[in-house]
Amino acid sequence: MKSSELFPSLLIGAVASARSMTPMAALAAAHLAGRSTPGRLVLLKRPLFTAGALLMGAGELFGDKMRTAPDRTVALGLIARIMSAGIAGAALAPKGRERIGGGIAVATAVPMAYLTLGARKLAMKRAGQTRSGLVEDAIVVCSALAIVSLAVRGR
Repeated sequence: MKSSELFPSLLIGAVASARSMTPMAALAAAHLAGRSTPGRLVLLKRPLFTAGALLMGAGELFGDKMRTAPDRTVALGLIARIMSAGIAGAALAPKGRERIGGGIAVATAVPMAYLTLGARKLAMKRAGQTRSGLVEDAIVVCSALAIVSLAVRGR
């Protein structure tokens, strides 16, 4: 196995650093489009999970613009990133390498959460909370969709 096969896991961890629910929403969207992940992801076989992942992904995009939204590095935010990155990283890893893929995604998501928070705070000073959030949303959602679409395959 080549290390490049785990690159999607690393990249989806970076996505989770900025938006914790976006990796799961992107996987749910791929599942609805008839695509399957290289690694095992049993959760997508449950319609409630698929719908919940999409709703939580959309809700996070709206909630992030609220002035009362907590920083992504608070304990609950980091836990959400760890869980989402771990699940998505495992799903995008080659079959039999899910644990390594999940670990790589988590190892990327946690430190990157601090980096992306710093970048967002700088952007907020220049463009405000809503504008900086919308730009970040566009970057993160497009990245997640590109990563997942390149890593999944048709059924």
